[in-house]
Order: sequence, then C-alpha cells, then structure tokens
Amino acid sequence: MVKIFGRPFLLLLMALTALTPAVAMAHAIIIKSAPSVDATVTGVSVPIALRFNSRIDQERSRVTLYGPDGKSATLPLAPSTSPDLLTGTASGLAPGDYRLHWQVLSVDGHITRGDIPFKVSE
Repeated sequence: MVKIFGRPFLLLLMALTALTPAVAMAHAIIIKSAPSVDATVTGVSVPIALRFNSRIDQERSRVTLYGPDGKSATLPLAPSTSPDLLTGTASGLAPGDYRLHWQVLSVDGHITRGDIPFKVSE
C-alpha cells in the first residue's frame, strides 16, 4: 500500500477542521423578535419580525399564533429581502395572552422551533 499523506498532513487537516467556523454547522437560533419574549403590546394589529443567527429556508418556515382562547392560526409571512428574517402581521387581536410558535428550516438542514409568549393589553 502506498502512503499518500503522512502524519503531519493529518494533524494539519485536523487543526484546520477544528478552526472552521461553527456558524456553518449551527442550527438557526432566534436572536431578536418583535414582539419580544413576555412583551406587552397594544392594538388589534401587531407586526411580527423574527431574526435568526443564520440563513433560513423561508418557504419551508412557518409561524403559528396561539390566542387566549387556545385557538391557533398560521400567520401569512411577507416576502423578505433578508435571508435570516421572517416578517408578518398578526391582526384582529383581542386583549389577552398569546404565543407565537415558530419553526424554521436552517440551511444546514435542521429544523428548529420555539415559542415567544406576549400579551396584548387594552
């Protein structure tokens, strides 16, 4: 058997792999939201903006709004010019406790999801 790569090459390859940015393999994590977690907002219409730490597949992502009555509705998402952002509007809101449930497909192929509770006041 012919030895193509020696031990120094393998050590160099391992070192370069260890130094590769973790962001390339990271799951999409929410870094900013409007409304923010546990925020109190007013009005019957609330703009929604969710920013992630990496690019997401916007066509395969969704946001569901759970209302104080326990009913849910999938929010229509607006076209976005930023590959790390989901936007939309929740309308027809009555006072009470709400929860945004988001689910996104990140470019690394993993699905991540989470919840953002907020309150609508009178």
